[in-house]
Amino acid sequence: MANTQNGKYRPYPQVDLPDRQWPSNVIEKAPIWCSVDLRDGNQALITPMNLEQKLELFNLLLRLGFKTIEVGFPSASQVEFDFLRKLVDDKLIPDDVTVQVLVQAREHLIKRSFEALEGVKSAIVHLYNSTSVAQRKIVFKKERQEIIDLALEGVDLVKKYEATHDGKIALEYSPESFTGTELEFAAEICNAVTARWGISAERKVVINLPATVEMATPNVYADQIEWMSRHLDNREHVLISTHTHNDRGTSVAATELALLAGADRVEGTLLSNGERTGNVDIITLALNMYTQGLDTGLDFSDINTVLDVVERCTDMKTHERHPYVGELVYTAFSGSHQDAINKGLAYQRAKEEPFWEVPYLPIDPEDVGRSYESIIRINSQSGKGGVAYILEDSFGYQLPKAMHPEIGKIVQEVTDKEARELSNDDILAIFEKSYFKQDEHISFISRSASTRDNAVWCELKYRYNGKEIVAESEGNGPIDACRKALLKDYPNSFTINSYSEHSCGEKSTATAVAYIEIETDKGERFFGAGKDSDITLASIKALFSAINRAFKS
Repeated sequence: MANTQNGKYRPYPQVDLPDRQWPSNVIEKAPIWCSVDLRDGNQALITPMNLEQKLELFNLLLRLGFKTIEVGFPSASQVEFDFLRKLVDDKLIPDDVTVQVLVQAREHLIKRSFEALEGVKSAIVHLYNSTSVAQRKIVFKKERQEIIDLALEGVDLVKKYEATHDGKIALEYSPESFTGTELEFAAEICNAVTARWGISAERKVVINLPATVEMATPNVYADQIEWMSRHLDNREHVLISTHTHNDRGTSVAATELALLAGADRVEGTLLSNGERTGNVDIITLALNMYTQGLDTGLDFSDINTVLDVVERCTDMKTHERHPYVGELVYTAFSGSHQDAINKGLAYQRAKEEPFWEVPYLPIDPEDVGRSYESIIRINSQSGKGGVAYILEDSFGYQLPKAMHPEIGKIVQEVTDKEARELSNDDILAIFEKSYFKQDEHISFISRSASTRDNAVWCELKYRYNGKEIVAESEGNGPIDACRKALLKDYPNSFTINSYSEHSCGEKSTATAVAYIEIETDKGERFFGAGKDSDITLASIKALFSAINRAFKS
C-alpha cells in the first residue's frame, strides 16, 4: 500500500462539541422508517427493476409495515413515472402510507414530479442539492450563496405546484454530501430552506442529513447530528432524518449513534442494497432494536420470504454471514459453541420465564421464521455435543451424556477423512451403521424369560463365529440374566456400567430405544444402542451392539 504520510489522505476533522449528550442516551423507541429500496436501491442495480418487480417489492414493503416509501425519481425516467402512476391509478397506496419522490431543484423536473403525484393523498417531495466543499469546488464551481439560492429556488417551485395539488404535500430537504459540508453552512442552508417553506407545527419539514459518502467514524456522525439538532431553527417542527452509506462498513453503527444524538427518522434499504457498499440495512437496524425489547413497527417474522422477494427483484444474492438473515448466521460448527447452544436451548425450554438466554444466539431464530434444524452443523471443527443435538433434535435419539464423546469421535473421523460438512441424514446414517448395522461377530437371535423366586431366568439364543448357541442363566433382571447366560460360552469378559432408555416417535407407533455401556477387562468402555417395540428386546440388542463394538475382530 502506498505511503499515506505524503499528504494524499488527511484525518477527518472532529466536531467541537465538548458537552455532547449522545454517549449517555439510550434508544427508547423506533424511528420513523423510510424505505428507499425503490429509488436509491434501484438505481444501484446492474439491471434496474422493471414495473412488475417494483410492484412486488412495493407490496412487500407494505406487508412489512413501512408507512413512508420513496417510490422513485419520476422525473428521471418513464419507468419511474409509470410506476407511480400505476400505484395511483390502481389505488395501490393505502391511506396510511406516504409516498416520497426525489427531485432536483429544476422546474421541469418538479413539474413532472407533480404530474406523477396527481391523485396522491399524502406525499413527501424530497428536494436535494449537493452542498459539500468538493462538489461546490469541483462539480458546480459555485459559491455558498449560489448553492443556497439553488435550494431556495427549488423550495419556491415545490410551493408553486403544491398550491394546485389536491392532497397533502410535505417537504424533505437533503444537503446532499452532508458529511463533506461545513456544519455552519449545512445549518445555514437548512434553516433558509425551512424558513422559505414556512415551517410550523402544521408544516413540519424533514431535514435529511445524509452520509452520502461515509467519511469518518460513527461517533463523528453522531456529533454532527447533535450539533445540527442544536442549530436548526424551529427544531420542534423539524424531523431530522439519517441516510447513511456503508463506505467504511459502519453505517449501522453510525445510524444508531445518530439516533442517540437526536435523529427522528431513518432512510435505508432492505439488505443494504445501494450505491457502492450500499445503504444502511433497515433489517439489521430494526432487529438490533428488537433484541433490546423495542417495538420496531416492522414485521420481519418471515425473513425467508423477505430474502426471496428482495433477491428475486434485485437479482442480488445475500451473503451467508449477513446479520440476522444470512444462511449461516444461526449455525454453529465449533464444538464448544454447539455444546453451549444445545444446553441453552434445553434450559430455555425448561424454564417458565420467556427471557431469551441462549449462548451465541442473540435472537431466537423462530422470531424471524427460521427453524432450529440448521443451528448446529457438523464439520471437522465440530464436537460431541453438536452430533448429540442433531440426533435428538432431528431424529429423537436421546443419547446419554457419557455417550457423546464416543459418537462425536466416530463422526469426526468421517469428517476428517472426507473433508466436508455432513448433513443431518449423514449423521443419522453414521450413527445407525455404528450401533444398529455394524459388522457382527456375535448376533442375537432370541430369548425367553420367566420369573423364579424374585429372580429372572433367561434362555438366550445367539450366533457366535457361525455357530448357534443356546445358554441359560438367572439374574436380578433381564439384562443381568442375559449377560450371565452369554458369558457361559462367550470368551470375552465384560461388565455393564450403565443403562438408559427412552421412547422414540409418536405414542401409537413409538419405538423403545436403549443404550448400554460395557467395560472390558482392560478398562475400555463401549456403548451400544438397540431399538425394538419391546423395551427388553431393545435392551438386549443394545448389549449385543456394545459387545460387537468392543470385541470386533
